[in-house]
Formats: sequence, C-alpha cells, structure tokens
Amino acid sequence: MTVDGRHADAASEAPTLVDVLESRLGDPFDDDNPLGFTALLRADERGEMCAAGERALDEHGLNADFVPTALGGRLSHLEELVAALRAVYRRDPCLGLGYGMSSFIAAVNVWLAGDERQQRHAAGLLLSNRRIAAAYHELAHGNDMAGAECAVAETGAGPVLRGRKEVVTNIRRADALVVFARTDERRGSRSHSQVLVDKRDLDLGRVRDLPRFLSSGMRGVQLHGIEFDDCPLPPGSVLGRTGGGLETALRSFQITRTVLPAVMCGPVETGLRVTLRHLLDRRLYGRSAMDLPYLRSTLAGTYADLLAVECLSATVLRAVQVLPAEVSVLASVFKHFGSALLLDVMYTLSELMGAHFYLRGGPSAIFQKLLRDVRVVSFGHAARGACESNVLPQLPVLARRSWVSPDPQPAPEELFRLDTPLPPLRFDRLKLTGSGSDHLTGSLRASVPGLSGRSAELGGLFLAEHAALARDCRALPLSELGVTTGPRGSELVTRTGHVFAAAACLGIWQHNRHRGGPQGAPVWLQAVLTRLYGRLSGRPTALPEELTEPLVTELLDRLGTGRAFDLTGRTLPDGTRGAMP
Repeated sequence: MTVDGRHADAASEAPTLVDVLESRLGDPFDDDNPLGFTALLRADERGEMCAAGERALDEHGLNADFVPTALGGRLSHLEELVAALRAVYRRDPCLGLGYGMSSFIAAVNVWLAGDERQQRHAAGLLLSNRRIAAAYHELAHGNDMAGAECAVAETGAGPVLRGRKEVVTNIRRADALVVFARTDERRGSRSHSQVLVDKRDLDLGRVRDLPRFLSSGMRGVQLHGIEFDDCPLPPGSVLGRTGGGLETALRSFQITRTVLPAVMCGPVETGLRVTLRHLLDRRLYGRSAMDLPYLRSTLAGTYADLLAVECLSATVLRAVQVLPAEVSVLASVFKHFGSALLLDVMYTLSELMGAHFYLRGGPSAIFQKLLRDVRVVSFGHAARGACESNVLPQLPVLARRSWVSPDPQPAPEELFRLDTPLPPLRFDRLKLTGSGSDHLTGSLRASVPGLSGRSAELGGLFLAEHAALARDCRALPLSELGVTTGPRGSELVTRTGHVFAAAACLGIWQHNRHRGGPQGAPVWLQAVLTRLYGRLSGRPTALPEELTEPLVTELLDRLGTGRAFDLTGRTLPDGTRGAMP
C-alpha cells in the first residue's frame, strides 16, 4: 500500500545520498552503535550534542545540502534537503537542529537577499563545516519582529550594533551571524534590516555572550544569547537594501516554515516505530497487545494522521518550485496544521505506551526524548499564532477570488506526481502574498466529481466544507484579520489546513497510482479523509475495521522489512522485526 510505490524497485537502484547518510549513521536501535539511541540518550542526559554524530555529519558534508548548486553545494530541490535532514531528525532532533537546521534558517536569508560576495562567503563557511546562526529572537518581543530593539546605529565612526538577542541556537559557537536589527526608529515594515557578520570581523571586546537558556526538550541544543555594546560593523554588512529585513524574513519563512514540520515527521515516525516494537513485545489480558482491537484502531488512526501530514508536506515542498507565488499561504497553513497534528500523534502514541512513555532507561527510552523534542515544532522559529497572523488577511481574498471561481484551476501535475522533475529552485520567485490564487483547492474541486463510492462521499464532504469555509471567510470582519483575532479566526485557519490536507492527499493518490501504489479501493486515502473530516468536528474518528486492518498490516510489514513509514517506503538500516501473521 505504498503511496508512490518507490520501494518496489529500490533494490535495482543505485544508493542515493540519503541512503549513504543512513548507512553512515547506522541502526539506531543497535546499543553498540556510537550513533544509536543509547548513545544519543547519554548525550541528552548530559545536555550535550552527540559529538560522534556531528563528526559523522561533517564527514558526510551535510552542510552542502544547505548551499545552492550555483555556489558549489547540493541544494537544488527542497525534497532532497528534507530527506537528508529527516534521516538525522528521526534519530535525534537535537542533532538535526543543532548541527544543521539552524544554519539553514540563517543561510536562506543570504540566498534571498545577499550580494554575490555575501553569498560566496556564507557558502564557503558552510562548505567548510562551519555554522551560521540566525539571530532573530528577543524575549521581550517574541514573534513580534517589528518590535525588535537590537539596532544598527550610525555614529561618527560608522555603523555599530547595539542591543541583545536571546534564545538563539548556536549563537555562541557559530562562525557568522545573520542579525535582524532595527535601522529606523520609526515603526513600520521598513524599520528593520538584516546584517551578515563574520565573528572574526567583530570587536569581541564589544560583544558579550549571555548565559545558556535551559530547556526541557532539545537539551543538547545550545540556546544562548548575545549582547552588542556599540560593536562596529564592517562595511557591506547589510543583506539587500536597508529597511528590507522584514520582507526578506517573511520570504525566508516560506521556506523554513515548510521544511521544519516536514523534517519533524521523522521523529514522529520513530515514535510510531518504537510504539509498535513495544506493543509487539507487550502482553495484556493474557494475549498480545497487538491483538486488542482498540490498540489496532488507534495505531491505524495515528498512521493515517501521519500520512495526512506527509501528503501536505510533499505538496507544499514541491509548491516552492511549482507554484512559488502561492507558498505564502501554503507554508503558514502547513506549519499551523502540521505542527498540531504531529504533536497530537505523539501524545496519542504516548497513551499507547502507557507508563513506558516517560521511562529514561530501557528499550523504549528514546520515546520520552522524542516527545520532548518534537514539542518545539509548534513554537520553534515561528509560532502557530504567527502563522495565523500571516494567513488570516489572505483568507477573505482567496474566498472572493479563486475559491468561488466557476472554473476551478487545478494545480499542475508535477505538484503531486512524485517522480516528475521540478523546475529550478528560485528564491526570487517567492511572493509576500498569494494574491488570491489557490491551485491546490482548485484540484480538489476539479477532481472530486470523478471519484466513486466512499471516496466520492468523503470528497463531497470536503467540497461542502470548502464552500462553507469560503462563505465564512468572506464574512470575516476587519477586526478579525490581525494579531488581536479571537477563536473564530484561529478556527478558520485550522479549517483551511484540513481542506488543504484533504486536497493534497487526493492529489498524491490520484497522480502516483501508476507507480505501483494502491489500485482499486483507495484504502489509505479513505482512512486519511475519514480522520481529517472527523477532526473538523473536534473528534478524531475511530477507523472501522475495513480501514484499520489494511493500515495495521502495512505498518507491521514495513516494520518487519525495515522500511520507512513515509510516502517512499525506502529501506532503512534499522533492526527489523517480524510482522504479525
């Protein structure tokens, strides 16, 4: 039941770079593996990054995946970047964030706004296994970037940096910083800029490291702060034009808000894998725990939920290259929807684990670490509230334009067809708003009439929901379009996420059946749509047996044959477990 069928002929294909990385990192369930869960848990208990893991990623040259090919790196498709990061995140989100994702978050701003000199300098650092930190955050202002006080001030001797940044990943051990700083005392969208500074060019006597901020999750990630005391800035430090920092940040967020929940699917998949292994070894009421109908139904539901996030993830990642003008809405909706659903899956799995979910020793100990680490997906880098603030003003525009068009425009096939080559990755094609264009729901409206049976019924429910959503968004008052919005605005963004996810799942299913995926009755599609529609009413729907059993069978088969639970079903180096008969 693999969605795109890619595992069917995997044995005849040459190993990909992700396969090479997985092999280098080894079987995470092997206690003797220096990069396995046992070693990663020891580092977590010490509040440290796994040093052996960082050395392995240096040897692999993971940073090359963050650098565009034109600058000597490997970055040409976000799908490939996410696959590489996910291989790391599924073992240890700390290693994924602390080694790589934090540098990528900073570097995207350089690829977007930097001149040739700045881009080549950043690329040279990363390709030499160095780090760049993104210094956005100030505790006093949170996600209110327009209120940031750290500033570039003009003096008689030239520009200086003054102020502080706090809770920044790797800011102490980074070799360069991208600092979001005020360059105009007047409020407004042109009041801030971004500057790229190499620490070697700073007067360290004018820079003070702030103490580390301790955290319950991501314990190994170094979260420090920095304070600038009128620190002179080298000439040519500003990225792009002065006053363009907020615009650059908002465009870069379209990339990073897409990538972060996509890679967080990795540790959630591991959580599901650990739970399955635990339940296979567990006996309850005189029988195997896996024989209990409630547990089987709940496992199938979590798998369907994970597939929903996977499908929207794949679609939005491809949209960056296929429909870049629409990513402003898609990325924020995906971050809002995906982060909530991934957390819900992990919490549900913790209930299935029982008391074992919080044990810090034993075969399931990695679960409690992953549960703590995954929580960052809802607030890290950009909180769900910030995503709402970006989406809400655009919903009435969508509702008055593409959502009510009598001739819905479906997305190009390459948005969904996973084996179709993508156009080049062009950061300059990202727009600040979607201008009321939405090909994703256009595909939903165009394709549902061609469905039959239960799939048609479920599709019809989402068409009706989309029509109701359009009506409600058109009626949204101006007072509900800003940061002071109430529950109504938040609910509309949540509903939009579910409609987008349904459209993505339908598109992925329709355009990948030729690759050996499900033929005939689309069991996984019906399961995902059933769960999504149930969530719209606030009550996740328990799947009926005819949908539960095929999904559980698929899960156990993938576990037993060492294949991923994602859309690819690729082979992993994990220790295999025999499937239930």
